[in-house]
Amino acid sequence: MAAYEISEIDSGDGHGSMRYLALICIVAALGGVLFGYDTAVISGANDPLVKRFKLDDTQEGWVASCALIGCMIGVALAGWLSDWLGRKKALILSAIFFLISAIGTALPETLDSLVFYRIVGGVGVGAASMTSPLYIAEVSPARVRGRMVSVNQLAIVSGMVVVYFVNYFIGGLYDETWQMETGWRWMFGSEALPAMGLLVALFFVPESPRWLTKQGRDDEAMVVLERVNGRAFAREEVASIRETLKLENGSWRELLDPRLRLVLVIGLGLAILQQVTGINVFLYYTPKIFENMGAERHAALLNTIAVGGTMALFAAVAIWTVDWVGRKPLMLLGSAGMGVCLFVVGLLFFRQTGGGDEAAAKLSQWQLLLFTLGYIAFFSLSVGPVTWVILSEIFPTQIRGRAMGLVTFFLWGANYVVSQTFPMLMENKTLNSKFHGGLPFWIYGGMCVVLFLFLIALVPETKGKTLESIESMWLGKNGRRLR
Repeated sequence: MAAYEISEIDSGDGHGSMRYLALICIVAALGGVLFGYDTAVISGANDPLVKRFKLDDTQEGWVASCALIGCMIGVALAGWLSDWLGRKKALILSAIFFLISAIGTALPETLDSLVFYRIVGGVGVGAASMTSPLYIAEVSPARVRGRMVSVNQLAIVSGMVVVYFVNYFIGGLYDETWQMETGWRWMFGSEALPAMGLLVALFFVPESPRWLTKQGRDDEAMVVLERVNGRAFAREEVASIRETLKLENGSWRELLDPRLRLVLVIGLGLAILQQVTGINVFLYYTPKIFENMGAERHAALLNTIAVGGTMALFAAVAIWTVDWVGRKPLMLLGSAGMGVCLFVVGLLFFRQTGGGDEAAAKLSQWQLLLFTLGYIAFFSLSVGPVTWVILSEIFPTQIRGRAMGLVTFFLWGANYVVSQTFPMLMENKTLNSKFHGGLPFWIYGGMCVVLFLFLIALVPETKGKTLESIESMWLGKNGRRLR
């Protein structure tokens, strides 16, 4: 029987508790906090690492992006683990990887050792990136599911904001020699505290009711669902889940069912396009971008805090609008706004020629900050959180775990390509002589145009629909069996 008996949660009205739902979603979203913390810490550590290990442009990209190899491994494992052990245990394993990585990246004396522990952390990020939104979607009622899943994006951003402050504080300590030898170690090691917090908190949340029902543990699923939304909802939801699970065998072969081609194209397209529109360039390389525009190191680190604060603000706005405005309108607005800002950022770099007075340089830096924050705002309001909402909703229950694993694998793969190639594009002498650093931003802006057209052509609106009704869009109401 579950740790929470029905008798101890039944207050007589049987209406459930939004507070309870919010608490367990927040705990699950702590995986997102570590996701953001682990991926963004490199923004502050990057410059000292380049000097400490004498990295060239390709090596700089590798140190920043190597964690993404771990992300792809984590995603490949998490799809199977979350279906076998459950969503909760998969998140616990993620927390363990985060903790090992935090300690390991704080201690290395060689580049290879640093890269190894960065990859270990990436395994945790990859597993959490898939499992956290999946868990939240499966525990939340349809009317608030988008809002609850968006909490995970806010958590990711919160982790980034925290580590930007940590990096800024550590980056202001002592001299350059200390930063090169010790400062970056404290930046990486600081992740141990939130990792321990996540590991402990996860022992106090329930398992996903959908996964429990799949395992034949219906009483435990009823307890969770009744606490979330009341007795009537729990009975209806369990009955709906049971009906769906009668047809569930969930194999990789079933992903190739002809009826799922469109939804797979949508899922893969959204996952890849979210990344190739350039978001992680700004999350990993913000100090480098502003230093290339002439800003001082400490001012460039301060700008990362502005980036993180803007992400947090507009991610919070997205939570309150995604179930009101809808998924598709937000995505269209965001992709259009991102594209405009990126083309302007590219133009600002293209216009700089290395000459000019100090006043003109300062103006360019302020303009760069303005349009960078505009890009971040549009992303955080739409493409950032809403992509995860849609991905957590669109796949049939029968193959949801594996499908989420597949699309998230490609998402991290696209992230790796962008993160690895940005320093190479930005510092390439031939390209710089022609574009002065503007080319990569124009490439990402072009990808925003592709995303906009993709949304119009293929992506349906899922606002307010149950997971079962979304499933029937692909498989039909009376023909959900895949084999």
